[in-house]
Amino acid sequence: MPVLRTSEPEGQDGTLSRPWARRAAAVRTAGRIVALIGVILPLLMIGGMKFTAVEIEALRPLIGGTPWLAWMYPVFGEAGASYVLGVVEIATALLLIASPWSVRAGVAGGALAALIFLVTCSIMVALPIWEPTLGFPALGPAGQFLIKDIALLGIALVILGESLNRLNRSAT
Repeated sequence: MPVLRTSEPEGQDGTLSRPWARRAAAVRTAGRIVALIGVILPLLMIGGMKFTAVEIEALRPLIGGTPWLAWMYPVFGEAGASYVLGVVEIATALLLIASPWSVRAGVAGGALAALIFLVTCSIMVALPIWEPTLGFPALGPAGQFLIKDIALLGIALVILGESLNRLNRSAT
């Protein structure tokens, strides 16, 4: 069951003795599983929150203050925009859950997750993320909320890349 597979074969690290190579492979596998869960859980939990009044209200400055997202309010309304985002986030999480067994789910889930986290990272460009009284590098509330999405974007890109590699290998 491949989960975030790397190009390096398990247990064939030439720089480590055999017992360390096995330990390294076990740590790498555990890291892959934790990374996948670390992307799935926020998507499921925050995606589910998109159907609550609290989250609809919390999204108002994020969506309304970002020119490339503000179009969602006239098209869907505030609640509708939140619901659309929730459906996309939950669907992405479900695809990622299936990704160890389905290459296509990995490609679709990795691509959608990368897009989701790319968009959320882009919000940091549009909104003030620094604590006003302290300035850079002190993060304000929006920055504290959004900064983790850089790591989630990286994991999503790894999932996408590895799933594309698996798809390519299965096609040959």
